[in-house]
Amino acid sequence: MFKISTQCLTELFSLISDNRALYMPIEKNGQVQFGKWQRNEKVRLDKLNAVKSPKEFFFPQSENIVAFKTKGKNISIIDNRDESEAFVVFGVRACDAASLGILDRVFLAEPVDTFYKTRRDKGIIITLACSEPEETCFCSVFGIDAANPAGDVATWIIGDVLYWKSLTPKGEALTETVKSKSKINSNSNSNSNSNSNSNSNSNSNSNSNSNSNSNSNGNGNSNSNSIFEMADSSDEEKLEGYKENVKEIIQKLPFYDLSLDSFNSEVLGEALKDKFNSPKWKELSQSCIGCGTCTFVCPTCQCYDIRDYDTGHGIQRFRCWDSCMYSDFTKMAHGNPRTSQLERFRQRFMHKLVYFPANNDGVYSCVGCGRCVAKCPVSMNIVKVIKAMGVKESVRL
Repeated sequence: MFKISTQCLTELFSLISDNRALYMPIEKNGQVQFGKWQRNEKVRLDKLNAVKSPKEFFFPQSENIVAFKTKGKNISIIDNRDESEAFVVFGVRACDAASLGILDRVFLAEPVDTFYKTRRDKGIIITLACSEPEETCFCSVFGIDAANPAGDVATWIIGDVLYWKSLTPKGEALTETVKSKSKINSNSNSNSNSNSNSNSNSNSNSNSNSNSNSNSNGNGNSNSNSIFEMADSSDEEKLEGYKENVKEIIQKLPFYDLSLDSFNSEVLGEALKDKFNSPKWKELSQSCIGCGTCTFVCPTCQCYDIRDYDTGHGIQRFRCWDSCMYSDFTKMAHGNPRTSQLERFRQRFMHKLVYFPANNDGVYSCVGCGRCVAKCPVSMNIVKVIKAMGVKESVRL
């Protein structure tokens, strides 16, 4: 593990962005979104969650996937995908990092989504541990440790130090690259200072020249260090104390005791039909206005629609995010199998809490980021559903 002074963060970001596009939480117009880093941007690593998750770097909200050109009776197919850039996303929280594992189960399963895979291969995730989880957070319910995030590189900010730990081969390669560049820059600055000192003292006597040479060599050695410094045992102790403090904060959050027991597919068994037909769905769905906000801020939602547009010179095919809360979702030639808001509402939460884990080794399609809790205009969210549907009599054990 390494440590970096927070005073050197701008230099760190500059070194990372030399060969890769660097994205991180940036504040614009009062909102924090993941954006491309530049020196004049207002970086907000203190902000717990951006409005939208970094999912969009791997699964864009809209992308032009293919084009069809017609000439007479001939049709040619054009692959519109761009050569994906190598990029780094810095400041990803533990919940959002976990959400990528859920998306991987969908897009990297056979048949592999090559658009998604290319971006996953080109992208590097640098996570940032949470220091003060908000009241809307409930990632611990899904077994996610906010103070010990996954990713290619994990980081922690404690006081005026950023701790940096590589977790994957991609993370190790990035670390070595940035460290090497940092040393080169330090040596370059050292040589420049040495030459300056030598020139300014060129007319001095031999003793002065001797001192100048000695100082130049000394400066060269001290400046050859990169911004990365090896952490020691005292740093490890600080980090452990940090993690314990975050754990104590999480245990005091309103949703810490939220239970998923009633949605356990193994426990449900024959009671699954009772859960599906529960009259509570009608009560819960009545306030839903079908706006789709919850799906668009959700880091694990992966539904999309395919649309073809006639440009007059051919057809452009786009893949765009879709929402199971929309009235035309799943609409087909014969009609729509879910015609009411109740059915669409039920489908969303049954998918996240029952269907997905039943088909994915018990992994829920939620990471407890709290975005839907914060953004729903009528305050109807997955937490309320879990609580309402968790009444014991609705499950026959």
